[in-house]
Amino acid sequence: HSPMYFLLSNLSFCDICYSTVLTPKMLVTFLSEHKSSTFSGCVLQSFLFAVYATMEAILLSVMAYDRYAAIASPLLYTVIMTQKVCVQMVLASYLGGLVNALTHTIGLLQLDFCGPNIVNHYFCDIPPLLKLSCSDAHNNEMLLLIFSGIIAVFTFIIVMVSYIRIIVAIQRIRSAEGRCKAFSTCASHLIAVTLFYGSGTFSYIQPSSQYSLEQEKVSSVFCTLVIPLLNPMIYTLRN
Repeated sequence: HSPMYFLLSNLSFCDICYSTVLTPKMLVTFLSEHKSSTFSGCVLQSFLFAVYATMEAILLSVMAYDRYAAIASPLLYTVIMTQKVCVQMVLASYLGGLVNALTHTIGLLQLDFCGPNIVNHYFCDIPPLLKLSCSDAHNNEMLLLIFSGIIAVFTFIIVMVSYIRIIVAIQRIRSAEGRCKAFSTCASHLIAVTLFYGSGTFSYIQPSSQYSLEQEKVSSVFCTLVIPLLNPMIYTLRN
């Protein structure tokens, strides 16, 4: 079970960083009469948010593969999910987050902001910042859609393929108790994946013509506050 708990610990770290980037500033903004932020602080917040959001998406797909290896090949599990493999997968999630965040942040810094620079959001996310620019942000919006789509589709395919193979493996288990036990090992992960991808889809994987700021705010609350809060409770269900 050590690979699973290693991945869980990194997911927990990601959730803590996720919330730490946004919650303190959000509380200060709510409680303070002077609701402002520096441009550099706003860009840094959007950069860190993109890093940890991407990292969580990749980690969830890695954890789906981990569950498949544990259920479909229990005798080879420790051979497949070695410490080296686990570390490489986690590092890949960090690298993916950095590449995605840097791409959008560099593009954001090349835009002009003429004012009034009022962010109609509770934190500095990339879509509302693009709306503030007086430059043509079409390329940035397309880049955001393409990168978000690629990350979402790639990680979602890994999750779907893993779970299809998990279902096939569970069908081969003869005893009802064995099938129930096998399903319980991935039920919590399935709930976490559904919440994360459901809320993330509404925020980023849609054309700019269908963009709704109010809808994006609600889905962002789920992504940034509700999901990190629920993940520890979800993963304790199997215990």
